[in-house]
Amino acid sequence: MPEELDDVLGTFARQIESRFQMPLHQLRRAVTAAPQANPEATAMARWYGLLEEAQEALSTAEDHLLAALDRAPAGELEDPVMALADRVNTLVAVRDGRAMVVRHLLDDNAPGRRAQGVWRGAARTGPAIVTTPVARTAALPAVPVRGGGR
Repeated sequence: MPEELDDVLGTFARQIESRFQMPLHQLRRAVTAAPQANPEATAMARWYGLLEEAQEALSTAEDHLLAALDRAPAGELEDPVMALADRVNTLVAVRDGRAMVVRHLLDDNAPGRRAQGVWRGAARTGPAIVTTPVARTAALPAVPVRGGGR
């Protein structure tokens, strides 16, 4: 695995360990033993595992593509090599998507996440924005509808 990608996975792992105050391997064991105990930890462990799997699959596909490129004659690339390149592109998208989910799960201030601070646990007693009622005009009297033609 390239060093910069290992650093990204390592950075995520350190952030996860900091959040849950335990090494990642212990967090995974705890989540496996009691997945309902902490849904946030369960989601984090699941998505980090999916990210690791995607990175491993991508690294393998890149190795296969490089080997195929080394064997390919100079000039036009054949369909099998192009298929490998397409597979690498797909796996990059999968890996990046999973990394975005892990980043989102780590960000308490991300849209849709419960942020720590004044809003967490605050009881709402009324609307978030104070509004005034719309002024209503007096109802118009009912007018009978004529039936039939002239």
